Amino acid sequence: MKFPGRRKSKHYFPITEKDRGNIDHNFTADESFHVVGIDQLLVDIECHVDDAFLTEHGLIKGQSQLVDEQLAELMYQKLKPAGRITGEFAGGTVGNTLHNFCVLSDERAVLIGAISRKINVGDYSFKYIASTSSKVDLNHLQPCDSPMGRAMCFITPDGERTFGISKGCMNDLSEDHIPATIIEKSCALMISAYILRDAAWPISRSTLKACEIARNAGVPIVLTLGTSALVSEKKDFFIDFIRNHVNVLAMNHEEAIALTGIEDPLLSLEKTLELTDLVLLTVGAQGLYVGGHVDKKRARRTEHELHTKSIVNYNLYEYSRAMRRSDCEDPVRVYSHINPFMGGPVVIRNTNGAGDGALAALLHDMAANRYHRLKIPNSPKHAANYLTYSSLSQICKYSNRVSFEILSRNSPRLFRGLPEREESLDEDYWAK
Repeated sequence: MKFPGRRKSKHYFPITEKDRGNIDHNFTADESFHVVGIDQLLVDIECHVDDAFLTEHGLIKGQSQLVDEQLAELMYQKLKPAGRITGEFAGGTVGNTLHNFCVLSDERAVLIGAISRKINVGDYSFKYIASTSSKVDLNHLQPCDSPMGRAMCFITPDGERTFGISKGCMNDLSEDHIPATIIEKSCALMISAYILRDAAWPISRSTLKACEIARNAGVPIVLTLGTSALVSEKKDFFIDFIRNHVNVLAMNHEEAIALTGIEDPLLSLEKTLELTDLVLLTVGAQGLYVGGHVDKKRARRTEHELHTKSIVNYNLYEYSRAMRRSDCEDPVRVYSHINPFMGGPVVIRNTNGAGDGALAALLHDMAANRYHRLKIPNSPKHAANYLTYSSLSQICKYSNRVSFEILSRNSPRLFRGLPEREESLDEDYWAK
């Protein structure tokens, strides 16, 4: 387990100072601090075509539409030999997040979903596996006879993008393939709103089963919202689901507006904290917010300048570590905000996956909290049942830095950690 973020050496764990608690010598390195995720396994396929190709196959230019498996396979077989396919990338919001979690933490993650039984070297299923970190455990995937899910992006000479989505077997995950023990021993269960779109889908029923297992075992459930249109379509369902199942919610500004009806980021964050324990809210060029709960007697005042927006002195207790609201005797809502790292990249190469990268950093911090609690159970850092190892302020910095790394590249997936040296950073950037 790597340490979340980069700090001065005195902050690294395991802590060895005698006054900081005794190390548990029964602790073994074999302990697992994995995160489990359920996803619709999907491959993003980038193709260059002309308008005639779209017309020939009944695709409406500039729109996103479902296509059946036969048509998707026909188009793929036409374009692949002709060299018109320029990229095949592993996709899926949960898959991206788990991959990034493994790169950041050097810890294991377990991905649950359905994948094509027949995998050939060089095909899209192979590309999915090949571009996923070896730390992501794929042994619990359900093999299916149908092709893997595909999202084909057709780029015409004028730069317009048209999408054809072939579901394949991505919704075929059955309840029999939900590994109860793996979930019960995990640091968190991550799911997305996409897999809850239709209650008739096998993957939706399987996800509800997994949530029940996690909730009974006290494992935090993390939900990332899909698109604002989906949230608007099933707003009442998601409000009830978040209230009853979710401990950590990740969303962008548009999804927050769809969920709460409030445009102001801080006020929508405040409203969402009525439903769940911890919220990560990305707001594009305005950076990101983190909001959560802490027991009043454990709230820590910031050493930064106080800021007032729609909430007066909203960052007053941003040095606090998040807790479940149910674990607080006197819960207090706490908030932190950060602007884009270094003002954002000079060139933004890819916006897809920036939120997934931020969430991967948060998951890393949650897993590190469990690592440290088992390593040094008597540490004062575990005087209460915290959700995170770091303060909300620190999580903002770490999530923000990972998002910057995603925005600077063409892929939503990291293939190396953060830079070892960053001379331009103030030495106190990672402190506290």
